Amino acid sequence: MSAKKATFEQQLQRLEEIVALLEKGDAPLADTLSLFEEGTKLIGACSRQLDQAEQQVVKLMKGPDGAPSELPFESGEE
Repeated sequence: MSAKKATFEQQLQRLEEIVALLEKGDAPLADTLSLFEEGTKLIGACSRQLDQAEQQVVKLMKGPDGAPSELPFESGEE
């Protein structure tokens, strides 16, 4: 699965599959290394997408003077 063409959700699902396979511990060493490498690439791709989404949210949140302002996240779980 190409990290560039897959959605964030697809990448996350593949990452979960890789973790499950690695936790199982019965894959040959070459396969384990390949899975680990794929997993690290997926982590990087997901992290970049999350960073981009965060920047977009910050850009969309503007203060009273029209300048962007970062507001604390409120989870509503009080």
